Amino acid sequence: MRTYGKALSVTVVAAALSAATMASPASAAVTITMERIYTETVWEAMGIAFSCPPNQVLTGRSHYGDERAGTTYHCSRILINGEQVQVHAGDWTSPQRESRSDYSAPDHQVVVGRWHEDDENGDTRYRSAALYWQGRQVRLTNGDSSGAYKESSHSWQAAHGKVMTGRTHFGDENGKTWYRFATVSFEG
Repeated sequence: MRTYGKALSVTVVAAALSAATMASPASAAVTITMERIYTETVWEAMGIAFSCPPNQVLTGRSHYGDERAGTTYHCSRILINGEQVQVHAGDWTSPQRESRSDYSAPDHQVVVGRWHEDDENGDTRYRSAALYWQGRQVRLTNGDSSGAYKESSHSWQAAHGKVMTGRTHFGDENGKTWYRFATVSFEG
């Protein structure tokens, strides 16, 4: 299922550098826009790997029910000054047991996929990606973690200008899930 969402805009302004005798030109201000453009529901217990479409990143996840219920993922594309950011996805992580899983993407990387099989005793894997604009890496700042959600009854969306950078889960479908997120930034 493909959905189109409202564009979100975040402006990042780089500071002007100055010297005692002459001022250098200010770094160019950039406008970072995030558009949620893809949503898909998968049945994880069947071992279906989910990855966002090319050049998109995870910005939300919802799950209602046990391992037989669907999990919905929300993906967004990131634009800087109207030009799409390139998403360079890496390999899948080694498996970890879902009932005590804890994953954080490497520094300045986002989560673009999740692969889960079976119930809470099954394996969970993640896929991260680096972001590039005009050949330079896009940075993630102000990393934080959400409050706890009951896995079997929640919907989480990254706040304005933020992307998913990790997830922790303990227990079965009645256990708790936390999300890690960070702000997309670029210094011109």
